[in-house]
Amino acid sequence: MRDTILATPMKIGSCEIKNRIVLPPMLMGFGRFDGKPTEKLMNYYEERAKGGCGLIMTEITRVNDQTGSAAFAQLAASHDYHIEPLRELAQRVQRHGAKFFVQLHHPGRQNVGLLVGTVPLSIRLEKLTRGGYGKLLYKLTPAVGPLLLDRDIVPSSVAPSKCDPAYFAAGRVRALRYKEIKKLERQFIDAAKRVQKAGCDGIELHSAHGYLLQQFLSPVTNQRSDEYGGSLENRTRFIVNILRGIKEECGKDFPVVVRLSADECYRFIGKEGMGYTLAEGVKIAKILEANGADAIDVSSAGYDTFNYWLEPVSFEPGWRKFMAKAIKEAVSIPVLAANLIRSPEQAEKQIEEGTQDFVCLGRPQIADPYWANKAISGEGTIKRCICCLNCIESMQNNAYIGSHGECSVNPLVGHEQDELPVNGNGRKAVVIGAGPAGLTAADLLAQRGFNVEVYEKKAIAGGQINLASAPPDKAKTGWFTEDAVASCFEHGVKFNAPKEITVEELRIINPAVVIIATGSTPVKPKFGGEYNPDEIYTFEDVLSGKAVIENEKVALIGSGMTGLETAHYLTEKGNKITVIEMAKSIAPGTWMQHVDDIMPKLEASGTVFMTNEKLLEIHKGYVVTQNVKSKENTSIEADKVVLALGSRPVNALENEFRKAGFNPIVIGDSKKVGRIADATKAAYEAVRSIK
Repeated sequence: MRDTILATPMKIGSCEIKNRIVLPPMLMGFGRFDGKPTEKLMNYYEERAKGGCGLIMTEITRVNDQTGSAAFAQLAASHDYHIEPLRELAQRVQRHGAKFFVQLHHPGRQNVGLLVGTVPLSIRLEKLTRGGYGKLLYKLTPAVGPLLLDRDIVPSSVAPSKCDPAYFAAGRVRALRYKEIKKLERQFIDAAKRVQKAGCDGIELHSAHGYLLQQFLSPVTNQRSDEYGGSLENRTRFIVNILRGIKEECGKDFPVVVRLSADECYRFIGKEGMGYTLAEGVKIAKILEANGADAIDVSSAGYDTFNYWLEPVSFEPGWRKFMAKAIKEAVSIPVLAANLIRSPEQAEKQIEEGTQDFVCLGRPQIADPYWANKAISGEGTIKRCICCLNCIESMQNNAYIGSHGECSVNPLVGHEQDELPVNGNGRKAVVIGAGPAGLTAADLLAQRGFNVEVYEKKAIAGGQINLASAPPDKAKTGWFTEDAVASCFEHGVKFNAPKEITVEELRIINPAVVIIATGSTPVKPKFGGEYNPDEIYTFEDVLSGKAVIENEKVALIGSGMTGLETAHYLTEKGNKITVIEMAKSIAPGTWMQHVDDIMPKLEASGTVFMTNEKLLEIHKGYVVTQNVKSKENTSIEADKVVLALGSRPVNALENEFRKAGFNPIVIGDSKKVGRIADATKAAYEAVRSIK
């Protein structure tokens, strides 16, 4: 073990945490209708406890089934029947030396109307149908759910005052009645008592990210004229009453942490003067301390300002640490904070410089459940979170089909109980291609005990990752390759690059396993007009540096994230871009956070966007498009044309190898073009299938 402040113990209230590393709450979708933990959920948390994390906090745990359920599959502490299941979950974590806190939560206006009032009914129907209801629900919800939301045929969610639904929420919002507020205070207190009876070590109140407790703090959502609205004293009354009640019911020695958005961050999206800022956030923290909080977990923002609490790849690590430092300087209780920490060195520095006392590592411990042990010991490759946001995107999308969140870096999320057998026994395995699929397969095969060789035709590993990390602010994507290659070396994988393998060479090696992961190539269709095909470029030509385009007028065809990031790359080189998209909106099907992140940058550079336009012809100096609705043609000036119309698999080797008597497994883009998560998941499933 190396000498690091991360390994030093510290108390939150009367509870001593063995180190300074915290797994903060993150909903992953492993729960059930009735709020009891599933085996997958317990395995997920226990794996992070095995990995050395000092304090593990649960995902959002509801205290109210009627208006307070934020997902069909989440934990609950709303009834006494949750006590024993929580006890089992706590014991699974505690037996590895970690402490276990439960985060109590209510979504308020950030709920989806589909969930208001439906969970109690779902619990009953699931029991009556012995699981059949859930299967039917998840079959219908993807189609019916959006239709009901679009037509506003859903119950209202609740908030301190009647207001608009939050960004990324849906439906109507009504004001809580006074009696409902008093009942919710009691429900939070009762839930905390159940958590204590279950043998858990403490609780966290979720007063961040725009959820109900924070909604009372914010003048945006709290415009009440009674004792719960107006002055700061009144706006903090709801959480103060809950804090005092918990301390009275559970005793002063039962730790209570409050997760607080210290700043609503509206000014970052151009809404100066809206909501509260850090100055008032500091005052709130001091009020919380005065009323019994044992620690403040400092966060920021809410759904309206989504990217300022759950950052996409472009944000710099530690960008918001000033918020935690301001809170720490104002209170005498411990301060926990995430602060987009991505390395042990950064974590150590922020503790040592007085920014915070504990480091909250959410996405980093999804990506690598053994982050804590590796950071403290200094041994082993840490698989870093690359901030791709696949965890939340997949969790949200999969919630409609009864599945869970996934991780691009770690395909074992949700499979913690499925240990890969170590039975390679030195058998030879050949992996062709060193992109994300090939690297993941090689690493997992080596961990299974195979003698693995990778053949990569290019001089460097990474495949499509090298293109994805080329645009401005995307360098963190390249961490995937760095960490995957380091882990492969750590497990004895041999690399051959640049090197293409032939059938004859494969026969000499005579491997037991052959995996083809040769990736994809950009789609480059033919168009009308008079042009030289060699002068029409693809996103790969641009991002690889093969084509250098500077100070030109560029028509960029396709507005998926690859297209938008290529446009961003080109604007940095002085080009004027016109993005042409056949769909009715920019970046169709793209996770909203990525669009919100890049669009202001493109708009600031003068990028022009044309939707409902299909590229018809390419000529020297201009292109011709046709409107998909009106069928009218438009000429657009363009010195260069760049295509971002997707990719197609590269898989010329499969038939050749099969004819030679081998049985290759084809994975990743070479089988079906997808994203990093699709590649790593395919690699895991392929390696797991090998006997």
